[in-house]
Amino acid sequence: MYDVIIIGAGISGCACARELSRYKLSICVLEKEEDVCCGTTKANSAIVHAGFDAACGTLMAKLNVKGNQDMEELSKELDFSFKRNGSLVVCLHEEEMPDLEALYQRGIQNGVKGLRMIDKAELVKLEPHISDDAVAALYAPTSGIVCPFGMNIAYAENAAANGVQFQFETEVAGIRRQDGNWIVKTNQGEFEGRFVVNAAGVYADTIHNMVSTKKLHITPRRGDYCLLDRSVEGFVTHTIFQLPGKYGKGVLVTPTIHGNTLVGPTAVDIEDREGTNTTQEGLEELLEKAGRTVKGLPIRQVITSFAGLRAHEDGHEFVIGEVEGAEGFIDCAGIESPGLTSAPAIGTMVAGIVKELAHAEENPDFIGTRKGMLDPKTLSMEERTALIKAKPAYGNIVCRCEMVSEGEVIDAINRPLGAKSLDGVKRRTRAGMGRCQAGFCSPRTIEILARERGVHPSEITKSGKESKIIVGVNKDAL
Repeated sequence: MYDVIIIGAGISGCACARELSRYKLSICVLEKEEDVCCGTTKANSAIVHAGFDAACGTLMAKLNVKGNQDMEELSKELDFSFKRNGSLVVCLHEEEMPDLEALYQRGIQNGVKGLRMIDKAELVKLEPHISDDAVAALYAPTSGIVCPFGMNIAYAENAAANGVQFQFETEVAGIRRQDGNWIVKTNQGEFEGRFVVNAAGVYADTIHNMVSTKKLHITPRRGDYCLLDRSVEGFVTHTIFQLPGKYGKGVLVTPTIHGNTLVGPTAVDIEDREGTNTTQEGLEELLEKAGRTVKGLPIRQVITSFAGLRAHEDGHEFVIGEVEGAEGFIDCAGIESPGLTSAPAIGTMVAGIVKELAHAEENPDFIGTRKGMLDPKTLSMEERTALIKAKPAYGNIVCRCEMVSEGEVIDAINRPLGAKSLDGVKRRTRAGMGRCQAGFCSPRTIEILARERGVHPSEITKSGKESKIIVGVNKDAL
């Protein structure tokens, strides 16, 4: 029996969990995958949007701007990487200048600070690789970049430190009302709660429609991405957008917080809510469109491609609030771009709704800060030498591409809500995210995971469930 059950451990669900832990409430997060950050949050553009794109007066616009404003302070409180690198929306044709001007005016009405129009000369100074066809751009200095894994994990760890319980590999199969409470039926049994927060991403409409006659419809919108090696770090320094179209902000080229260059996404509406496969057509379209705004894109330095799904609600608006006819059931649905940016404001809003409904008192023991993992690369040579002398595991390099040590992998496994799979380690340490894409470090990471978890290496998976890597051991058989 809980006060609040949150469905989904992506950025929205974990932001809600952390903000709700400010109050005297028992809280449980149900997640169908084996870890946090396994849905939309793990595969997106990692952009902190300034707030000029969302339609004026919408919840999306309001929460975008508020989330952007709160991001810097939050990144310090929860110790995750964030940088304001600024963004540029590039206009390629003189006849489209009115559209760029309209975007500027919308940003001003939304309350975006520092927004201004710049001419081609200034644009080229900011970004030397900009297309020769560019005529002007909208410059937003408050835009930024973040690590979505780090942010999501930081929220989850802080929530756990404040008493929130997480139930993984727990998939919701049904919800019913009983004796004034909600009974959530899952593959791991039933959970009872006074309130339910629906933060289920592309499945949020499925969860919503279990309890409401007023139906919600979400379309999974797939976006393909390409990631370039860190050897081309500095190719662009700002996030470079194209003028928005029917399916959003178009293909962007941006630096990542870790020094890679990211290109994407495409936008294709699909039916499969697990359809995160890339396509040849999508990747070709991606690179062709990116070449319209930047020249000389070093596509031979692409080290991986991937796809993510956005939860596109038919009205292109965040759906947040108590569901009509379902007392105590709160939607946090339709959270697509700029959902990552808006997460701090979404968490605060949902927590405020539940607080009022539950008449909750503040938790005097709330811990508002969290310390992230130790990164030896940030230490001086003297500090690093002392660390390795005290803890030799930090001197054993597991991932050569990203220079991740055994000590960091051990830390990732043994932290609150620690890594249980290769992907879990990768999201926390970047082991496997480099140029070789885990080609060299996987066996050693599997060995460390098995040792620290006290299981046979054949039990270690790539991403939970049936994604086993080792299916037999020839040497033992012989």
